[in-house]
Amino acid sequence: MESNVLFAFGLTLFAGLATGIGSFIGLLSKKFNPKFLAGSLGFSAGVMIYVSLVEIFFEAKKALMLEYGDKLGYAYTTIAFFAGIAFIAIIDRMIPSMDNPHEIKKTKNYDSLAVNNKKLMRMGLFSAFAIAVHNFPEGLATFMAGMTNPTLGISIAVAIAIHNIPEGLAVSVPIYYATGSKKKAFVLSFLSGLSEPVGAIIGYFFLRWFFTESVLGFIFAAVAGIMVFISLDELLPTAEEYGEHHVAIYGLIAGMAVMALSLVLMA
Repeated sequence: MESNVLFAFGLTLFAGLATGIGSFIGLLSKKFNPKFLAGSLGFSAGVMIYVSLVEIFFEAKKALMLEYGDKLGYAYTTIAFFAGIAFIAIIDRMIPSMDNPHEIKKTKNYDSLAVNNKKLMRMGLFSAFAIAVHNFPEGLATFMAGMTNPTLGISIAVAIAIHNIPEGLAVSVPIYYATGSKKKAFVLSFLSGLSEPVGAIIGYFFLRWFFTESVLGFIFAAVAGIMVFISLDELLPTAEEYGEHHVAIYGLIAGMAVMALSLVLMA
């Protein structure tokens, strides 16, 4: 049990700290490949959508149907799935669009922004806060997957890590331009990703007293909903903002195919 906890926490830490990669890209590179980023985000969305609807939802349904019977168990799974979507959607709506890093458009050029340093700093800090709020349930999702199915946990951790990279950009770039300090920009970006392992720790200590098959079923169904929402509301729109529509869709299909192949091979 202890080894499972450490493994799951390690996966969550890896996914969360990927914001640091985005920060490095923003601070050390003058140019980046938007098509590659779009394809990567599409790939991440494909992995998350496929694994949510094919694997996680199925596991949740199986657990709840064993506990409550076929009809009621299926109904509870569906309700929990949409409850997860509602939960992450409410969090998303609580963050004003101008300060939400997922609403920042690719056309925003920080070199030519006619704004003062205080406004840029505010933008970066709000982005860090928004990312921290978004990453909290993602950390719980990665942790729970790693606890129950290591292969699934690795897949989810990699997918979330990919989509955390541009979030690091969203924090580090405006803070760097506001302060001129690469160190401060990197540290704040790095810290925003730590909410994922924090979410895992809080979730574990709160939920470990209630670990039963039915509780895990409800959590997994909600996690599936959270991941589908993140993919459709954040990953795919961001991918299309940075690259071409078809690049994002090809990445999406590739992500689904790789996830499907891995599940078949591990079956």
